[in-house]
Amino acid sequence: MKLRTLSIIAGISYWVIFFAAIFANFFVLESIMESPLEMIEQNRFMVGLGVMAFMITVLFDVVVAWALYEMYKEHHLSRLSTYFRIVHAIIMGVALAALPLTFSASSDGEVLRLVDIFNTVWLIGLFFFGFHLILLGKIAEAPKIIAIFLVIAGVMYMADTTAHFLMPNYDVYGSLFLAFVAIPSILGEMSFAVWLLLKGGKRSPENIGAMIQ
Repeated sequence: MKLRTLSIIAGISYWVIFFAAIFANFFVLESIMESPLEMIEQNRFMVGLGVMAFMITVLFDVVVAWALYEMYKEHHLSRLSTYFRIVHAIIMGVALAALPLTFSASSDGEVLRLVDIFNTVWLIGLFFFGFHLILLGKIAEAPKIIAIFLVIAGVMYMADTTAHFLMPNYDVYGSLFLAFVAIPSILGEMSFAVWLLLKGGKRSPENIGAMIQ
């Protein structure tokens, strides 16, 4: 498959992930946390759509991992980067198992406990996703500023997960960590997705030589 085609597939898949994740997180998961049992009982269809949206993010995460590996497989770090993204997708899939269980929950506390399990397991997956972004910043042929933001985002994902588990007062600094993760992630990943759609895969001989070295 042509590099340009792979780049377009990766770019489109990134945007599918972005929109699916935004819907699942901010329109469904946040609503569940505000009115747990009410949301489950009165908006079951919407909750089901949220679960499906999360499943779509896992599916297209694998597609992105495959497309990026095929694009950059000459690079000695590409296989390792792909493994870390696949590990993240697997852990995300495992985390998702908690959400359908909310359909049989009988109290707000039980719903919130299951959502917390989902978030905690997903958080572990994001640690490995952070490794992937760091490596991707070194592999991708995107403009240097995009690569820098990818690396910073990766470091912050790892730092946020570490802080969750090691800082007893994490909640005090939670909003700060969220900003530290969100800003470089949005700037890096969204810019990378746009670059993949517009210019990715247009490789020059100099690029190829640099990757093989």
